[in-house]
Amino acid sequence: MRSHLLNDTTTERYRRSVTEGVERVAAKLAATDRPFTGVTVDDLAPRIDAIDLDQPLRDTTAVLDELEDVYLRDAVYFHHPRYLAHLNCPVVIPAVLGEAVLSAVNSSLDTWDQSAGGTLIERKLIDWTAARIGLGPAADGVFTSGGTQSNLQALLLAREETKTDELTKLRVFASEVSHFSVQKSAKLLGLGPDAVVVVPVDHDKRMQTVALAHELERCAEAGLIPMAVVATAGTTDFGSIDPLPEIAGLCEQYGAWMHVDAAYGCGLLASLKYRHRIDGIERADSVTVDYHKSFFQPVSSSAVLVRDAATLRHATYHAEYLNPRRMVTERIPNQVDKSLQTTRRFDALKLWMTLRVMGADGIGALFDEVCDLAAEGWKLLAADPRYDVVVEPSLSTLVFRYIPAAVTDPAEIDRANLYARKALFASGDAVVAGTKVSGRHYLKFTLLNPETTTADISAVLDLIAGHAEQYLGESLDRAC
Repeated sequence: MRSHLLNDTTTERYRRSVTEGVERVAAKLAATDRPFTGVTVDDLAPRIDAIDLDQPLRDTTAVLDELEDVYLRDAVYFHHPRYLAHLNCPVVIPAVLGEAVLSAVNSSLDTWDQSAGGTLIERKLIDWTAARIGLGPAADGVFTSGGTQSNLQALLLAREETKTDELTKLRVFASEVSHFSVQKSAKLLGLGPDAVVVVPVDHDKRMQTVALAHELERCAEAGLIPMAVVATAGTTDFGSIDPLPEIAGLCEQYGAWMHVDAAYGCGLLASLKYRHRIDGIERADSVTVDYHKSFFQPVSSSAVLVRDAATLRHATYHAEYLNPRRMVTERIPNQVDKSLQTTRRFDALKLWMTLRVMGADGIGALFDEVCDLAAEGWKLLAADPRYDVVVEPSLSTLVFRYIPAAVTDPAEIDRANLYARKALFASGDAVVAGTKVSGRHYLKFTLLNPETTTADISAVLDLIAGHAEQYLGESLDRAC
């Protein structure tokens, strides 16, 4: 069994095995003509259940054959131009190369003595991102597993900066379309059930600053503590960007920590055309970025950035076996001093490889393409009498609803849209997402693939309409 350990004596086996796996995936990508096969849970589960994990196949080719049957053949492929559903991006090749390198070397980014150069590369990328945001010379941060962890850590720092033990008095303000992790974080941080104050949004799904000011004033009058305001730069459902400069002004006025959840909108940090859409982000106390959304990185690749490096002390604990206090005076850089995680992958390497091969402008140009595509998609939807489209996009998301000419019952229209999404997924021809707007069911395109065209969007709209019309026709037949 030692022959399977990766070391100096097994490098040839490593090369052959990885090459065989890469060739298998490359062949699959080249042959994929739709984003999904339409396989169901009932179809796939028995195949996986039948595998006896206590009886190994002992042959890489046989294992890859099996993997083809239970995973590769039926995977959802985000690189396909008609995958239009969630915030999943196709990935760039330099990042995939970085993934291969970091997995093999297997550095752990918690301490210097487990990572060496990896620590410095991550720190360099944090400094680069903080500079792109404009947080100033005292900024710092750390890579995380994703936006949810980044938001949790940011709100942990905000809680500690209030310097109070009266947690029931703390209030967090976020828009009604902010990410669910704000509510989740408040619960994990031990805040009261009324801790998150939901602020209404305007027609463009942006936080209403007049309403925010009103809620902050109510908070002050009631003797409560405005712990944080979470502004979103790219909401999950709409891609909307809250008015960051106005929110920053209110945070300064009321002494609230300003956190910007830019998990989605962080791609604008590299944009050649649309960077101005997140003006004001430089005034934040903390920022969430998800490189694995709009920097075209493999999952996971995320970070939380802070204006004042000293606030990261709230996540610091010292263990004698790992990062004893003396290491601070010895100027040994241990990233675990800043992180909620201990053992942590060298995910920063993927972004490093991408920047060194493509450059920031290359990433920004790709993100600009999908923003431009969304603008064209908006025009198509606005001109199509079959659809009601909600918000003109700030990023690359379109939310819309099929509206049949002959049906006026909102509940029946809901069912038609739900059916169309489900039928489209089952066909495998395209994958779209869904959400609710004012209690009604809508569909959603999240456009993160520069290879997607307006022709793809038009074709998928026709498919949706066809499925919805089929449902309504069958519904009418049943009613008769």
